[in-house]
Amino acid sequence: MTDHIVIIGGGPGGYEAAHVAAQLGAEVTVVDTDGVGGSAVLTDCVPSKTLIATSELMTDMSAAAELGVNFHDHQGDAATTISVDLARVNARVKQLAADQSSDIAARLDRDGVRVLTGRGRLGPDMTVEVTTDGDSETVQADAIILATGAAPRTLPSAQPDGERILTWEQVYDLTEVPEKLIVVGSGVTGAEFASAYLSLGIDVTLVSSRDRVLPGEDADASAVLEDVLTRRGMNVLGQSRMQSVTREGDTVTVTLTDGRTVSGSHCILALGSIPNTADLGLEEAGVATDEGGFITVDRVSRTSARGIYAAGDCTGVLMLASVAAMQGRIAMWHFLGDAVAPLDLKKVSSNVFTSPEIATVGWSQQAVDAGEITAEVVMLPLAGNARAKMQGVRDGFVKLFCRPGTGIVVGGVVVGPRASELIHPVSIAVSESLTADQLAQAFTVYPSMSGSIAEAARRLHRV
Repeated sequence: MTDHIVIIGGGPGGYEAAHVAAQLGAEVTVVDTDGVGGSAVLTDCVPSKTLIATSELMTDMSAAAELGVNFHDHQGDAATTISVDLARVNARVKQLAADQSSDIAARLDRDGVRVLTGRGRLGPDMTVEVTTDGDSETVQADAIILATGAAPRTLPSAQPDGERILTWEQVYDLTEVPEKLIVVGSGVTGAEFASAYLSLGIDVTLVSSRDRVLPGEDADASAVLEDVLTRRGMNVLGQSRMQSVTREGDTVTVTLTDGRTVSGSHCILALGSIPNTADLGLEEAGVATDEGGFITVDRVSRTSARGIYAAGDCTGVLMLASVAAMQGRIAMWHFLGDAVAPLDLKKVSSNVFTSPEIATVGWSQQAVDAGEITAEVVMLPLAGNARAKMQGVRDGFVKLFCRPGTGIVVGGVVVGPRASELIHPVSIAVSESLTADQLAQAFTVYPSMSGSIAEAARRLHRV
């Protein structure tokens, strides 16, 4: 008898689970409200990183003169200003997101997955009630996956209007370049948008309630980023907690708890996320949530209710698309009896897409400093790397952590251009418990940025 899997939510946690379930011979139904791909594809990861790709190009072009490349206008005079057409950028962003969603939908269709457009809710006896434009359908399931994601957090004193006070999902409707942008929140989302818009030539003020940008990331990495952002002209207000955001005409005012005010033409709210778990029938189905509304799961994605799994941002485990996708796959491998290993967050690589990028994997400097793990640490600046010099790169570093005695690599940090690509060899080393010597002895290309990873590993060698 074929198992029937019903997945509520079409984001990475949902569609990757669907692929695995279909591959293992199950009948699969995905219930989705806004288009497959979820916020990761339609309003978050894909759009924001597409915008950032444009900002990266702007950064590269602004540094072209140092590399001997000059621009001239049609009369032969030196061109000193680079500008961005934000309407065209955002049109491209939206089109790429729609194209990616279509590609995912096509693959689901090839796998024989049924996609129902509507709102799913848990019903009695392992059913899902799907509501679409007033019509309803009840779908019976052998297993259910909740992959409903999360939404931008707002406050009563800081309500978005979609025009000048914006969540990070609303910025792609901008057609004109903001004169002065205020970003509230210095976590990953706030830092990424502040960095991107700064690179696009926009006057940016970043309001941070903490003493440094990216308080949850490696402190050395945060220091490099904040130094670069302030050097490029960003106004970073540290230890400044937002009290309210108001708008009067074309002016937005952010009032801080100490009475200071900051005015601008636009404001982006980056205040964290809340899970999309309301009105899902969780309590009636026996699915436990924490005090923040996130669904409680174990390391194989099981909820407290038999046969019901959850994946992605609605679980609050680690709010990354890659983790959501793995949680969804693990759920299906577990339920359908395939080989499965529990989720190991110490093997997750992640990246902050600022300029420069910050990539991390495994144990952190904070954990080492707190005595949670004993590790030897080497930090190697990129400024000494030959390829970095050729490309005019001065900021950034490679940091590796390894266990004393065994020399096994247990973590790493890369700060620099394309750090998201450079972290992969370190991620492999952490995942496969390679030693620093093994990482050092693999050939790297000369000259290359990745050569700094091998060099850092060589410095961890102990006779």
